[in-house]
This record gives sequence, C-alpha cells and structure tokens, in this order.
Amino acid sequence: MIIGAHIMLQSTNDSADKAFFADVLKLSSVDAGGGFRIFAVPPAEVAVHGSDRNSVHQLYLMCDDIARFTADMTKHGIPFSTPQRQSWGTVTEIILPGGGTLGVYQPHHKRPTHGAAKPAKKRAAKKPAARKAAKKTPAKKSPKSKKRR
Repeated sequence: MIIGAHIMLQSTNDSADKAFFADVLKLSSVDAGGGFRIFAVPPAEVAVHGSDRNSVHQLYLMCDDIARFTADMTKHGIPFSTPQRQSWGTVTEIILPGGGTLGVYQPHHKRPTHGAAKPAKKRAAKKPAARKAAKKTPAKKSPKSKKRR
C-alpha cells in the first residue's frame, strides 16, 4: 500500500538549498529529469497531534546526537537556534542557505521499527516471439538403445 513519503520544501533559493542537502547533509539524490534532484532521506515517522486546525504540517529531520549535529553546522557556517530540551527530544532550528528554516531534533521518545518498503512489482518484459517460440520447441531426443532378447 504505502511505499514511502515524498516531502516538498519550497525555497526562494532552491539551488543553494539543494547544494546544502548534497554537500553538507550528504544526502544522495537522483536526477528525476531535467536536472531536478530528489534527495533520499532515512526512514520517516508520522505522528498525528490534536489541534484546533487541520492542514498544519511540520517537518523535522532527526539526528542521533544534537551536539555533534550543531558542531557540524557551525563548521559549515549554518546558523541554528540554541538547542532546547523537550520531553520528546532536543530540538534546534537551522536556517537553510535559501533563507527558510528547518527543525532538527534528537528524539527521546520511543521509535517504531522500520521495515523496508516493498517496491511496486514490475511485470516481466515479454520476450520477442521468435525467441519465445524457439524455447517451446522440444529438444531432440537421443535414440533409445534397442534391448537384446
């Protein structure tokens, strides 16, 4: 059914933000056509929170060590807010090169195990008719030896 999630970030300087994802965060990517990059991210989680409004979504990247993460951002000149410890994790907000912000946190909550998403099944390509017919032709049988009586 669900095989993954696609996250779209809007940016007024998408070139700078794409370079950040590739060069600083070291996320692999593919060219989806015409130079449009789609970046891979580690397994994701979805949490549904109660709210007085619908259609309000937030995106946080998770890290395993917030101190190491912020030290790496400092090394790359990426500004971030002072990490704040919450009951669910220690959170910071980085400022992307394009000017937008992105939340990053080290989780303190239980996390679900992630099974590998199963790719959609591909149908086998049909073989050319000539090759298909050749495979159906029975092989020549070796002559049976005659029994002596």
